[in-house]
Amino acid sequence: MYEFKFADIGEGIHEGQILKWLAKVGDKVKDGQPLVVVETDKVNADLPSPVTGVINKLGAKVGETVHVGDILVWIDESGMVPIAQETELVSTQKPIAMAVSEGKEDTPAGVVGTIEVSDEVIEASNEMGTPSNNLQQTGKVLATPVARKMAADLGVDISKIQGSGDSGRIMKEDIVKASENKTPVKVSPQVTMPKFSENEVMRVKISKLRKAVVNAMNIANSIVPMTTLMDEFDISKLVSLRESQKEMARQQDIKLTYMAFIAKAVTLALREFPLLNSSFDHENEEIVFKNYINLGIAVDTPDGLIVPNIKDADRKTILEMASEIARIAEEAKTRLVKLEKLQNGTFTITNYGAIGTKFGTPVIKHPEVAILGVGSIYKKPIVNEVGQIVVAAVLPLSLTIDHRVVDGADGGRFLLKLKQYLSDPSTMLLRLK
Repeated sequence: MYEFKFADIGEGIHEGQILKWLAKVGDKVKDGQPLVVVETDKVNADLPSPVTGVINKLGAKVGETVHVGDILVWIDESGMVPIAQETELVSTQKPIAMAVSEGKEDTPAGVVGTIEVSDEVIEASNEMGTPSNNLQQTGKVLATPVARKMAADLGVDISKIQGSGDSGRIMKEDIVKASENKTPVKVSPQVTMPKFSENEVMRVKISKLRKAVVNAMNIANSIVPMTTLMDEFDISKLVSLRESQKEMARQQDIKLTYMAFIAKAVTLALREFPLLNSSFDHENEEIVFKNYINLGIAVDTPDGLIVPNIKDADRKTILEMASEIARIAEEAKTRLVKLEKLQNGTFTITNYGAIGTKFGTPVIKHPEVAILGVGSIYKKPIVNEVGQIVVAAVLPLSLTIDHRVVDGADGGRFLLKLKQYLSDPSTMLLRLK
């Protein structure tokens, strides 16, 4: 009997609500066939069957919340149909409405990194863990996946901690407390909220997605020592190139944005500077170099920011990149981004330039080690190569790096390589495969 569990898929997704079962007890299912629709903090996802067999039992009802490690469904790989149908949990249930948001206009999703579309800041990952309801007595230290990772990052011996969760399970809060006890820290003055009369304020509960962002930002800032490098480039040649090719792209139903060129330049630069495409393994004191480039593009949706990534982005042409960016923006808007597109990102681009901002200090999406902020293109008088004062189109960029892994000199060289590609886009042709 195969036990299909709600997996730790990363990206801070640690629980979900069953929206709709796509199969019932007794149904035959194939490997890869969608079984259930689950609403998480970031997306509504169709979870496929990992094996071929017959549904023997469902582990949760529509509307119930499942946590990482909970069994979603039992699948009999022998193909035998269960006799007792009382195990079926969803035969009389009605699916929950799957509306993304009510009372909001159906406007296009903004893409952080697409110059023409609005946006603000980058979402980060790896928020709080939630204890599993399916703990087993194995003798192993019980801890949430996020707690284990945080303990490794902070150098805390997890075997010496008394957990506060169910059955003594170690939670993220336990790691934070142990870390504070381990290393004396300067205690900040306690800040209390002033009291307001009811007619002076309005309190609004934050959404699941906003809570995920809050937790992820807290973890990123508590672990990663960040510094930001800033520069701006003359991209007048790029502006002319894009203008000359817009109609050709439009005939292929592609909107040729500056973001497509910037994304392509980033992937080329990452090939030459793989350190910025790595991660830091604190526990083993190793830098993990990736043999792939999955480029994250932050997308502004009505419910908050989501960062899907373009798999193997370095293998995409500029037109393919433009098409992919538009596609993931639409998928993020409907919160039907496939889970694999939220996993295993290696570098992220965020664009606050769409709202007119030139520079910023974007926050790294842990466990990545760098993030590029794109500012608003503007015109500025400059002195050209022959000493003439001309008006140029200038692109401001801000690169935030994890200083444990990337030194300022490495970040500076990376920005200079981007300057080479974006100031003279013909140089990108020499690097294309």
